Amino acid sequence: MNKKRKSYLLLAVSVALVMTLFAGSSSAAVMGASSSSAYDAAVLADQPKGYWPLTPGEAADYSGNSHLGVFTGSPLPAAMPNGDIVSAFNGSSQYFTIADHDDLELTTTGILTIEAWMRPDTLQFSNQQSTGYVHWMGKGTPGQHSWAARMYSYINDENRPNRISGYAFNLSGGLGAGSYFQDPITAGEWIHYTLVINTVDISTAYPTGYTKVYKNGVLRDQDSLAGYSIVPGNGTAPIRIATRDMASFFEGAIGKVAIYDYELTSAQLLNHYNIMMD
Repeated sequence: MNKKRKSYLLLAVSVALVMTLFAGSSSAAVMGASSSSAYDAAVLADQPKGYWPLTPGEAADYSGNSHLGVFTGSPLPAAMPNGDIVSAFNGSSQYFTIADHDDLELTTTGILTIEAWMRPDTLQFSNQQSTGYVHWMGKGTPGQHSWAARMYSYINDENRPNRISGYAFNLSGGLGAGSYFQDPITAGEWIHYTLVINTVDISTAYPTGYTKVYKNGVLRDQDSLAGYSIVPGNGTAPIRIATRDMASFFEGAIGKVAIYDYELTSAQLLNHYNIMMD
């Protein structure tokens, strides 16, 4: 049997096993399905303030900081490139919620790095915001806005086909300062996404800080917070995954969400990406 075929068979067996466990047992039986992977070890070595692999039915925070999440609905299992199992959300009613905590706030250290893997299963979302995008992750409710990860449908009112972006906001909302990449995307493609918001490392170009966005461990864009007069505050909204405030829902898989209170280097992020893809 050739190496590639063997790899695909192992993936198929892994998915089938987790689907069987998930369908017929408690979340405790599924717990630990991805807890011993080399990827998890690499992320934990970089000391996130919260880390949620998002195995279906298992809401634990692997960072040790006890930021337990809660699933709404029952997402199906999805296999990542290394075989780890994460959650595939239906794009209408399923999401994951993490309660507000100062550990996970930008204002605690002035820096936040948000890292995740995403797999859009459609290029045209059904439950989207009015101009044609979904918030697939974020922290924000009216008067309590913080940050958001966004993906546009292929056809949208702003002519941004499948743009993937990240924004920082004032608590009051309005326009956010953000960074993005806009590449051709295939439904079912895994993407390693990282958003950095930094109000500490200021410069002439970034007098009040900046946002950065990485794709697959490579920096793609950096933008100034000053352009939209963003002064982040300590909000009370929860973090949600697969939606932000139920105004839109992501259809596809999300896993390995980590939040850090410092800025990861490009070398750290590329290491995470390479470990997953090996």
